[in-house]
Amino acid sequence: MFEAVEELVGEHAGLEKRLADPAVHADQREAMRLNKRYAELTPVVNTFRDWRRTGEDIETARELAADDPDFADEVKELESRREELTERLRLLLVPRDPSDEKDVILEVKAGEGGEESALFAGDLLRMYLRYAERAGWRTEILDANESDLGGYKDVQVAVKTRGATGPGQGVWARLKYEGGVHRVQRVPATESQGRIHTSAAGVLVTPEAEEVEVEIGPNDLRIDVYRSSGPGGQSVNTTDSAVRITHLPTGIVVSCQNEKSQLQNKEQALRILRSRLLAAAQEEAEREASDARRSQVRTVDRSERIRTYNFPENRISDHRVGFKAYNLDQVLDGDLDPVIQACVDADAAAKLAAAH
Repeated sequence: MFEAVEELVGEHAGLEKRLADPAVHADQREAMRLNKRYAELTPVVNTFRDWRRTGEDIETARELAADDPDFADEVKELESRREELTERLRLLLVPRDPSDEKDVILEVKAGEGGEESALFAGDLLRMYLRYAERAGWRTEILDANESDLGGYKDVQVAVKTRGATGPGQGVWARLKYEGGVHRVQRVPATESQGRIHTSAAGVLVTPEAEEVEVEIGPNDLRIDVYRSSGPGGQSVNTTDSAVRITHLPTGIVVSCQNEKSQLQNKEQALRILRSRLLAAAQEEAEREASDARRSQVRTVDRSERIRTYNFPENRISDHRVGFKAYNLDQVLDGDLDPVIQACVDADAAAKLAAAH
């Protein structure tokens, strides 16, 4: 069992040796790549060593138990420990999403429900900003279209790590499960009769693409400029600084108006466009992949409501994995990890099942 891990142990030792060489760090990009791979392999190697050592301890304890029955309990404890390590190692060896360590662009868009939906979109944005703050990530609002009552018709935010992350702790690794339709049930501030309304907002999460990852031809874009406007049509800018970019081959349209300069808005729009194109290419690759390689959580149709936020019951429910908790107020304050972890666990279980 786990014979293939021996190769990873060898690779890990080789990386350790290379990283100890000062000459390697002269090339920061290469050093970063090696450090990242080393961090990925370290939990696998450490768990494998514990697993192998526990196996040896079991053999020793069994020999001792043959002469002294008092060692029988120790055998059971060690066997239980080895089962735990076996399961942990299996999970660590589950094929990883190559984008897990990428930063993301997260978009929240008001859906059905009018002004109440825009207010809920604002609640979701604050939830993600607080979650990012707890995780030690950096956030940057790329573009925002506010509603009259202070919500958001749509908003795009870049979420970035501040350095190297452990396996499964990258921004995309955690936030990729947030894409889909989020439903809210509550009494709107504009409701005078105290009736509970249901509305929804959409969330789109895409790994942020480097320029080298997405090729955009010089004739692939149509760029239009126009005057920025705020809530109620109020002028935000007296110059044509807002930018709308249309990617002609795919029909994807991105607009940005937050910045004062046309050049800055164009750069922000291109960042969002590159990420959307990368996500589209990855989704196409997933469609072509075999069922065994697909993640059941990741391939949930974006049109399905993935989660419900019920304010009267203080309840959060994730419909994909059956998660339910009654701490909605804490979740909206950024305590999102248990919900995300339920999706991570379901994803890993699906991949393990597909591997057998």
